[in-house]
Amino acid sequence: MAGKTRAVEVLNRSGVPFREHEYEVGDTDLSYGEAVAEALGVDPERLFKTLVAEVDGNPVVGIVPVSGRLSLKRLAKAAGGKRAEMADPAAAQRLTGYVVGGISPFGQKRPLPMFVDSTVDAYETVYVSAGKRGLQVEVTPADLLRLTVASTADLAE
Repeated sequence: MAGKTRAVEVLNRSGVPFREHEYEVGDTDLSYGEAVAEALGVDPERLFKTLVAEVDGNPVVGIVPVSGRLSLKRLAKAAGGKRAEMADPAAAQRLTGYVVGGISPFGQKRPLPMFVDSTVDAYETVYVSAGKRGLQVEVTPADLLRLTVASTADLAE
């Protein structure tokens, strides 16, 4: 196996089928997520980024395709709050145990409420970070939602 991350360990223990995909991103004008999609040769709508935010002061996770942006207003609504803002990168790393740019929805240090963009159901499999830059895991949307205890909502704009 390519990765020995907490995310990969969680997936191995869960028994769900998944595939690891290593990649390298060089200098590019693309966003990091779009560059990862290009390096993997996958549609950016199938590659999801894991973002830590705060809704009314409480940490939550929004998972959206790299082709779009997380709507903080929609995330706040999905979480039953009034106001959302992106978490400070240091706080995101402290809460998840992962480096920004490699935050996985699996195996986070602290279980946080998770919300996945509803477009996830449009694909047979999707890609999310495996817990470090240079490694993604491919899972079914059903397994992503089940293992993270996530809800779906229209989050991307």
